[in-house]
Amino acid sequence: MQEENRLPADVETGEFLAAHEQIVKKVLDNQPADEYLYDLAELFKVFGDSTRIKILYALFESELCVGDMAQLLRLSQSAVSHQLKILKDAKLVRFRREGKNIFYMLDDDHVRNILSLGMEHVEE
Repeated sequence: MQEENRLPADVETGEFLAAHEQIVKKVLDNQPADEYLYDLAELFKVFGDSTRIKILYALFESELCVGDMAQLLRLSQSAVSHQLKILKDAKLVRFRREGKNIFYMLDDDHVRNILSLGMEHVEE
């Protein structure tokens, strides 16, 4: 007689047995609220585009206006502006106005640290 491939009863009912209950409890107690985890996932999605990474790395060196970034990255000014809006909405870049020019820069040292740590990780 062939045995059916069935899940254990605890999985079928949605109840799970924790093999290491204290560890599971500790992890759950220290887990951030879902809304923070969602926001963190959204932040990392912003880093998932190579054009945005190029912009951030350009701003790592110096504050720049859209025209300079477009020239550096060989993109249209509208393409750069579109990506800058996404970066600005994610609080990764900020800007200052000087006459008719707008200069963009990394928002703070957190952004610089994220980029540095990410690069260090991929270079290992």
